[in-house]
Amino acid sequence: MLSAQQLQSYITQHLACEYIKVLGDDGTHFDAVVVSSAFVGKNRVQQHQLVYAALGDRMREEIHALSMQTFTPEQWANKP
Repeated sequence: MLSAQQLQSYITQHLACEYIKVLGDDGTHFDAVVVSSAFVGKNRVQQHQLVYAALGDRMREEIHALSMQTFTPEQWANKP
């Protein structure tokens, strides 16, 4: 069964993150907050696609559901 910590590690191996937090307790459903400079100039869909690309085949094989919030470092710094 996949842990939130493993999922977080998978993402950071392929996507430079200024901040990341992954939560999940059933091994298949996860919630993530990802802050990355790679998101600058990209819309929300493109940002999510970068995270999915970092996960590769794991999205189809190990992860049933991933809910995420993505932010650029500037958006994260200005978040209320």
